[in-house]
Amino acid sequence: MEILALIPARGGSKKLPKKNIAILSNKPLIYYSIRVAQESKLITRIIVSTDDPEIATISKQYGAEIPFTRPSIFAQDLTPDLPVFTHALMWLKDKENYTPEIIVQLRPTSPLRHPHIVDKAINLLINNPEAHSVRAVVVPDENPYKMWKINEKGYLKPIMKTTIKEAYNQPRQILTPIYWQTGYIDVVRTHVILKMGSMTGERILPLILEDLPQNKIDIDTQERLNEAERLMKKHKEFDFQNKES
Repeated sequence: MEILALIPARGGSKKLPKKNIAILSNKPLIYYSIRVAQESKLITRIIVSTDDPEIATISKQYGAEIPFTRPSIFAQDLTPDLPVFTHALMWLKDKENYTPEIIVQLRPTSPLRHPHIVDKAINLLINNPEAHSVRAVVVPDENPYKMWKINEKGYLKPIMKTTIKEAYNQPRQILTPIYWQTGYIDVVRTHVILKMGSMTGERILPLILEDLPQNKIDIDTQERLNEAERLMKKHKEFDFQNKES
């Protein structure tokens, strides 16, 4: 089975300039997504989609392929994932006659991953042929049943609708369990992207991660990068990533 790890890494970033190649534990951030893909027992190909020559050079140095340059129209601040992945898949199909069965998204901004968790997510999709995708989730720190919006008259209104009377006044334990998506990993069938025009489809399986800081890290500021550095030093199980492939 052809399973493609596609790592999206555009050059522009506002809060943390050159975010995707910022240095974490003496390696550029994108290295960790490439490395965990190399350690996977199931991923068969690793491609970085970037518009930036410096990111391309660094990615090649660590073993990823850069068969194309992402067009700038798909590398804007508000560009969603779908056109980025559609462009990559259409390019590969047109230029190489290559179409993987499964796509694994490994965002550079979530570097603290384990290869066995990556393979667990892939196997979850493989073993459930009716599912369209798998998405990593955790229990959130805050409960949306206790979140509010302000209406046009200036009054608070709950953002969540439920049959539980005044859910916002109830103990969290009796509320419906809620999960928050992380950037840890997304696994999706290729036809979902190309034929359904979606990054997830409708039948999305959860990969429920432990409620640990390293599973929720999403680097977009210097503070979050510093936090990742502390976590990297604290958890020695990530040492495999700092060995050359």
